[in-house]
Amino acid sequence: MSSNASFTPPSLLLSTIGLSLATFMQVLDTTIANVALPTISGNLGVSSEQGTWVITSFAVSNAIALPLTGWLSRRFGEVKLFIWATILFVLASFLCGISTSMPELVGFRVLQGMVAGPLYPMTQTLLIAVYPPAKRGMALALLAMVTVVAPIAGPILGGWITDSYSWPWIFFINVPIGVFAAMVVRQQLKARPVVISRQPMDYVGLLTLIIGVGALQVILDKGNDLDWFESNFIVIGAVISAIALSVFVIWEMTDKHPVVNLRLFAYRNFRIGTIVLVLGYAGFFGINLILPQWLQTQMGYTATWAGLAVAPIGILPVLMSPFVGKYANKVDLRLLAGLAFLAIGLSCFMRAGFTNEVDFQHIAMVQLFMGIGVALFFMPTLSILMSDLPPSQIADGAGLATFLRTLGGSFAASLTTWIWIRRADQHHAYLSESITTFDPATRDTLSTLGGAGSRAYAQLDQVLTSQAYMLSTVDYFTLLGWGFMGLMLLVWLAKPPFAAKAGPAAAGH
Repeated sequence: MSSNASFTPPSLLLSTIGLSLATFMQVLDTTIANVALPTISGNLGVSSEQGTWVITSFAVSNAIALPLTGWLSRRFGEVKLFIWATILFVLASFLCGISTSMPELVGFRVLQGMVAGPLYPMTQTLLIAVYPPAKRGMALALLAMVTVVAPIAGPILGGWITDSYSWPWIFFINVPIGVFAAMVVRQQLKARPVVISRQPMDYVGLLTLIIGVGALQVILDKGNDLDWFESNFIVIGAVISAIALSVFVIWEMTDKHPVVNLRLFAYRNFRIGTIVLVLGYAGFFGINLILPQWLQTQMGYTATWAGLAVAPIGILPVLMSPFVGKYANKVDLRLLAGLAFLAIGLSCFMRAGFTNEVDFQHIAMVQLFMGIGVALFFMPTLSILMSDLPPSQIADGAGLATFLRTLGGSFAASLTTWIWIRRADQHHAYLSESITTFDPATRDTLSTLGGAGSRAYAQLDQVLTSQAYMLSTVDYFTLLGWGFMGLMLLVWLAKPPFAAKAGPAAAGH
């Protein structure tokens, strides 16, 4: 595949830095905006629910672009694809930073997500190519470390930048990193042999995928604002999505060169592993989205402190990942995955016990505990879903799993925000109905707030809103906790043995 013998240690080091920086930049962008959402929403004059479009637009377009990576790399070459994807990512990041309205920002985030699609797969492929076989495990371990560290750095960096400068800088920061990464990789890998082939493109599959998934995401994002199926727009969108996705599934099952190989679901472990991966990641993504928003909008945290509160989730994965990778195959992988879901589920139940008086230390400690589950989640789950695939199908399996995982995160962002806000509205209505000026406790509260004037009623409404969102947060984490308990049982439907048939493919997450 490559003449890795020609790479000297300095060249390997520079290549690794350039490739890893691009992946770090791309993974960072999946979380760096989370803590900035309240600020972005406020500055652009949209609701918190509409603010999540900043997250979902990136995730959906990124997911749709992933299946194209293999075709693009064969058509243009791996190094050229990586460099151009990095350059276009830098351009899209700059355009995001200069956006002055939510439609502009969402449009440029769609572009950013699309061009980011090839970055992680190409980083993994090129690292495997330039390292000698004996050292590829080390290279992939480093890449795995980058993908763990970036989500930790995202909330902290995003919070600090938002508080110290302004939210556009969470996008501008990609410009120097991306330019440096592209220059280094071009310099170090320009002499690498390029093999180009013209494989047919599945245009029907790609078009129906874009229409079906795009329409579904629009429904999820706009449904609450338009009162769901009371709106003709939502009904038409649902019909378009259903037809497009139905055609997509039928076409992909019969086409010789499908853009997404759905036939892989015939394999039991791939089917079970992918389900638990997608649902588990969706829950994980939802936690990382809701927690910073709740801390900032209801608990009075700044973006920086919200980032610091959620960041401990990444400490134990960094420390445990090398040991999990080394010793995981000595135990039943279903046990490790089950323990992961148990730990994450228990952390959800812990959060369901939060009140408005919960302190920073308690929040951070629960995040730290959840890190145990995160450390045990990805590697065992990926190994299980790859375990019964033929070697020739490993690459397709890795791509399909990554595509569905990314899509699951996007859908989770929309559904999580909708559930959280809707439950808060329901709790607020219930609490408001239970309050009357004839109640002595209400009169005492109004007296404490300064009498029965409009200002006192406004302050009382703020108290009710805070309590409503607290109750909604409790409901959400209780539901999520039971969901993870279900995944803990579901993973046992997979059948051993789980020995990997091809190491590299299972490395990414």
